[in-house]
Amino acid sequence: MLRLEIGLPTQLVWFRQDLRLRDQPALTAAVALGDVLPVYILDDELPREDRMGAAQRWWLHRSLVALRNDLAALGAPLVLRRGRTPLELLRLVQETGANAVHGLRHFELWWQKAENETAQATHLVLHEGNHLADPRSVLNDSGERYRVFTPWFTKLREQLSPPLPLTRPDRVTPPENIPASDDLDSWALLPSKPDWSTGFADWMPGERGARAALRKFLICLPAYEEERNFPGRPATSRLSPHIHFGEISPATIWHHASAKGNGKARQFQSEIAWREHGLNLLDQFPTYPRCNGRPMFDRFAWRTGANADADFIAWTRGRTGYPVVDAGMRELWETGWMHNRARMITASFLVKHLLIDWRRGERWFWDTLLDADQGANAMNWQYVAGSGVDAPVFSRIMAPFVQSAKFDMANCIRRFVPEIAHLPDDEIHNPDDLSRVAAGYPTALTSHEAARARALAAWDACRTAKGPT
Repeated sequence: MLRLEIGLPTQLVWFRQDLRLRDQPALTAAVALGDVLPVYILDDELPREDRMGAAQRWWLHRSLVALRNDLAALGAPLVLRRGRTPLELLRLVQETGANAVHGLRHFELWWQKAENETAQATHLVLHEGNHLADPRSVLNDSGERYRVFTPWFTKLREQLSPPLPLTRPDRVTPPENIPASDDLDSWALLPSKPDWSTGFADWMPGERGARAALRKFLICLPAYEEERNFPGRPATSRLSPHIHFGEISPATIWHHASAKGNGKARQFQSEIAWREHGLNLLDQFPTYPRCNGRPMFDRFAWRTGANADADFIAWTRGRTGYPVVDAGMRELWETGWMHNRARMITASFLVKHLLIDWRRGERWFWDTLLDADQGANAMNWQYVAGSGVDAPVFSRIMAPFVQSAKFDMANCIRRFVPEIAHLPDDEIHNPDDLSRVAAGYPTALTSHEAARARALAAWDACRTAKGPT
């Protein structure tokens, strides 16, 4: 594509996973330079494995409505286009005579490719502000990238605090001629037949929803470290979908947590940083969502065939016969979200109890999680599977009913597995014989003892076979 050199003052602002007006350096810079045209492009020409999942499309629709309304209050429209991102941006530059495209830097592989192609065609100005730090700037004393979270986080904290958040512009002045925009409803982002999103009603996508969620959480922040592992307690922020879509910046969260945490913000800040560590790994290993971080797992004997497929379907539907696993999977389907402790338990069950390839679980979470972040999703699945570059050994196998009781998950089970809601706390966690006391509840797909023995045998065969480690 030919590079365009146009000297007119109109600036395009390219929104992606940064759907906010506060602490938006690309928007702030563009407003200071002249007329501004905000744009969002839905790019479904990406490889299938990288396209946005169904749950996130529901969120995107509502987040774009919120952004459009917020921009309209400042005097500007939001132009929507669908197609290959660099080509659509170039078309908009040609239609408006814009002399620059402003955006926040992203590090997912497809965004890097889009940035490179756009920069070859027109004047692209990338700003920092969607992350606590550029992942390529967090280096050890030898100038090398980190793979392990703890030393990476230690170094990250040495380099922080992040810049203070920018304020929202008072006004965004659009160019005189506004190019055509797609109708958001024509993108069909919302499910209809059937509408499986009715359980998403408690979420409020958009910048206002993000800030409301942060305010609510800050009240509970001092108890976060002690309470965060208990899914039945209102201790977590539930900010993750808002963070993924960039409706609130990590810097904003970091500074507010520091100010309101009464010295107890570090644990929460480390959880915010885990997302960025996933990005750090993804930037180093672009195929991390599809390829084992440890090559030895390329020879691991995952179960395949009809029985494995049936077990996988039972897992997705919350029909494994393990109450805590079924509660987590049903919560995911109904609400688009799952507590981190439940994510670990359900993922471990698929990989180790059912001996099913972690990549199948990663794809399911990608499609059903409202906060599905490519780096974090791949990192967490590889961590649980033991195949990641920063992961414990495979032989670390969770006992779901022990986890369920330890982290007080009885009420979570009662909410999402109503078939056994009548059982007392001392019975509701254990899968043994529950099918006899609850009509319609399935027998366990496997016993914990048998599953553990099978998993350890597969692990022994993998680690003793010849090949790379």
